[in-house]
Amino acid sequence: MPIRSRAQADQIDKLERAIVAAAKTDKDMRRLTTIPGIGAITAATIKALVPDPGGFKSARHFAAWLGLTPRQHSSGGKERMGRISKMGNPELRSLLVLGATSILRIARKADRARPWLRALLARRPYKVAAVALANKTARIAWALLNKGGIYRCPETLATTTAAA
Repeated sequence: MPIRSRAQADQIDKLERAIVAAAKTDKDMRRLTTIPGIGAITAATIKALVPDPGGFKSARHFAAWLGLTPRQHSSGGKERMGRISKMGNPELRSLLVLGATSILRIARKADRARPWLRALLARRPYKVAAVALANKTARIAWALLNKGGIYRCPETLATTTAAA
């Protein structure tokens, strides 16, 4: 390995460790990392690139700002959805889609995957499902940043409400 490449790799490792350390100390980034598919780097990117999550009217507006919602071609009461708009920051959108693909890869192979994920993969092509899951992840991130709290898995919610 050339000296320059080793120096670059060392610098990347150093920066990654700094991002992970910052994610552990910042409360918003810590809460974001509780969402499946969002790690320290994605949480830091959201924190850096989203100026004020309260400035968005709803989670759908936030996802649309990121470019994760489908374009609508509707007329006469007939709703037609097209491709995603790809507005907003491409790096943040890519990180969210990559996190979603990692979740889908695990869900495709695991027997105890969430049923709605298996149904999504059965109905839609893999990349379309990944963008849909990234859209859902972005909406959850907006809700956590606006309302506080931490992400709790839906199965956890179902078992706690059944036990109560």
